[in-house]
Amino acid sequence: MADFSKREILGGAAIAACGLSAAARARTGGAGAEAAPSILPGRFNSSVMSLKGYETPAWFRDAKFGIWSHWGPQAVPRQGDWYARFMYVPGHPHYDHHVKTYGHPSGFGYKDILPLWKAEKFDPDALMKKYAAAGAKYFVSMGVHHDNFDLWRSTHHRWNATAIGPKRDIVGDWQKAARAHGLRFGVSEHLGASYTWWYPNHLYDQFWPKLGMAYDGADPKFTDLYHDNRDEPFRNTTQSWYTTNRAFQQTWFQRIRDLIDSYQPDLLYSDGGLPFGEIGRSLVAHYYNRSIARSGKLDAVYACKDTGSGEFHAEASVQDVERGVLKGINPLPWQTDTSNGDWFFSETHPFKTSAQVVTMLADIVSKNGNMLLNIVQYPDGSLPPESESLLADLAAWMKVNSPAIHGTRPWKIFGEGPTETAAGMFQESGDYTPRDIRFTTKGEALYAITLGEPAGQLEIMSLARNNPNEPRAVRRVRLLGLRRDLTFRQTGQALVIDLPSQMAARHASAFEILFG
Repeated sequence: MADFSKREILGGAAIAACGLSAAARARTGGAGAEAAPSILPGRFNSSVMSLKGYETPAWFRDAKFGIWSHWGPQAVPRQGDWYARFMYVPGHPHYDHHVKTYGHPSGFGYKDILPLWKAEKFDPDALMKKYAAAGAKYFVSMGVHHDNFDLWRSTHHRWNATAIGPKRDIVGDWQKAARAHGLRFGVSEHLGASYTWWYPNHLYDQFWPKLGMAYDGADPKFTDLYHDNRDEPFRNTTQSWYTTNRAFQQTWFQRIRDLIDSYQPDLLYSDGGLPFGEIGRSLVAHYYNRSIARSGKLDAVYACKDTGSGEFHAEASVQDVERGVLKGINPLPWQTDTSNGDWFFSETHPFKTSAQVVTMLADIVSKNGNMLLNIVQYPDGSLPPESESLLADLAAWMKVNSPAIHGTRPWKIFGEGPTETAAGMFQESGDYTPRDIRFTTKGEALYAITLGEPAGQLEIMSLARNNPNEPRAVRRVRLLGLRRDLTFRQTGQALVIDLPSQMAARHASAFEILFG
């Protein structure tokens, strides 16, 4: 069987440009291909030089930890990520599951999955209370995935959650809950890649007994859901993640601008590089200008990937690294997006342990990054036991150790220890030892976080006497969560700390170190 994964970028194939019909434009709300994007006037415009005047707001740099709801109709089959695509790809497990459970996609397609997503146990306020207790300082709702289904009260698209499935404004409900609990609010958009990503819904089986029988995406009645690119030939190109279809690019702009204007998010994330050149830059300029108009300062974060598709300008946005980290301390703030399980609920995908999440967070923060963690939800909106357990463990850990995370900045080096962490997307590793140590700073304090549970003595080589990082002698060491100071010795080889018989927290321990 072929190896299908999210790293697949449509097999290196792209969709050539073709125009939407007038009827299709009317259904999707897309502007004509020649229409100029309409943006709020202000400090920013669509030029690269204008956007390079961006500066990451302090709230994002202080937050360090956010929680994401990467949740929608694709959770219904309980098979994991990219179901809407792979249910149309014979040979993939999602196709096999779909045929066995629902029937052939010529008769029962993704449009028929949508009404099955009821979200009947979705309680955003109760969930947000848990997320805030777990230490999240911002929350991100998925706005639209590659499945082209809007989770808000869309003014441009009939396929949305207020009309189908839950029949409620998922994004709006998340926004109210986040702000009620004091969290910054964000939205993610995956729409940019939808036009090419979802091409398989136009195809058909190439074997009996359904040889040549077109899938439901080929039905012209559903063009506004499944797109109209069925006549495009595949051709090899490096731009396969994003289409060159100008009409769809304008549709993307109108719908994501509607999302921004309706919910005024503090963070907007695109799953890829910034899409569509000047059209994408126009959207970001509109987003930044609206933030300034609303609060009198630029308080918005736009995050996207440096992936080879779309655009990325480090001075104009925050770099996002999917399931991975950057090498060393990055001079600019950045973000990891990851999940405690699969991106959508899966019956078989493994979950991260609490220790893995905690130690990954410390590693990321020590390198000037934030962690945006998807907490997997059941299709009905409730949490599986693994998500509940993780949130409880994070709440306990943050109650003790949050001073070493929130509001901190990197030290002169990010850490020490025997474990090598590979840099780049899809390279994450959360398996460390107590000898792996990460550093953060706040005010006069240096925090040393062990990526494991130490016992007996802790040796920090980077704080040996006469080390090049800090010429001052250590005068005080305190374990967060313990009232008394710890005894220590600063030798020529290491700072040696005598540990209590019982540590104050599980998974990782944070030590506050002062110099004099």
